[in-house]
Amino acid sequence: MILEAEHISIGYGSHLIAKDINLSVEKSDIISIIGPNGSGKSTMLKALARLLPVTSGRIHLAGNDIQTMDEKAVAKLLAFMPQSADFPGDLTVRELVSMGRMPYRGFFDEFSELDSQAVNRALELTNMVKYQYRSILALSGGERQRARLALALAQEPQVLLLDEPTTYLDIRHQLELMVLVNRLHDELGLTVVMVLHDLNHAARFSNRIVAVKDGQIVADGCVDEVFTEENIRLLYGVENTILTLNEAGEDHLVCLPHGLEKVAKAYYVH
Repeated sequence: MILEAEHISIGYGSHLIAKDINLSVEKSDIISIIGPNGSGKSTMLKALARLLPVTSGRIHLAGNDIQTMDEKAVAKLLAFMPQSADFPGDLTVRELVSMGRMPYRGFFDEFSELDSQAVNRALELTNMVKYQYRSILALSGGERQRARLALALAQEPQVLLLDEPTTYLDIRHQLELMVLVNRLHDELGLTVVMVLHDLNHAARFSNRIVAVKDGQIVADGCVDEVFTEENIRLLYGVENTILTLNEAGEDHLVCLPHGLEKVAKAYYVH
C-alpha cells in the first residue's frame, strides 16, 4: 500500500465530518471518490494530503505515519491539486511550476539543472511549454488547470491527489484534462486519487470507485461493482439507468439520471 487510512475521523472543532474511515490505496491505483455535496469527499482527500489533521486514527504514506513525516519528505511522495487556487497576477506559468521544486531545495539554494529538467518535463507532460512565459491570469480555465497539474508534477510525486479537477471547465476542457490525467497515470505509473462530481468521468477514467455519503464509505470496489443503479440511487436519491456504451471497441458505463420529481417528492415526504 502506498497510502492507507486506518480508522480516521476528521472534523472542524467538535463537528465531525467523517468518522472511522478505512481506505487503502495501492501503487498505480486510479481511484475516484464520488458522493453528494457535503458528504465529506474533499475533507477526506485533504486529510490524506495532510492538509487537515485527523482527530483519531492514522494515515500511512509509503509505510510511514504521515503526521510524523518531515514536510518535504511528504511533498516528494505526494502532491495535492486543489479545486482552485489564487496566484499573484504577475506570476508566469514557468515560475508557478518551479514552485513545485521547493521540497528539493534549501531556502537559499539556487535552482539546479535537475530542478530545471523537472520543470521542463512537467511543462512537456501537460503541453504547457508554449505558455511557460505567459502570465497565469492570461490563461483560460483549462490552461490554468494544466498549469496547476504541471506544478504538482514538478514535485515528481508517486501519489497525485486531485480535488474536483474539472470544476468550472466546459465539456471539452473537462475531457481533455481527464484524458491527460489518465495518460499520466499510464505513462508515469502515478497513483491517482481524485474527487469527481461527474459520475461518467469517474466510471470511465478510474479502475476503482469509492462512494461516500454522510462521512462514511458506503461502497468501495471496481467500477462494475460500485457504479450501479442501486448505489447511485442510495447516494443521490435519484432514479437512474446505467447503460453500456461501446467506443472504439471499448465498453464504458454511463449513468442517465431521471425521475427526479418523483424521487424528490418521496424524499421530502420522509
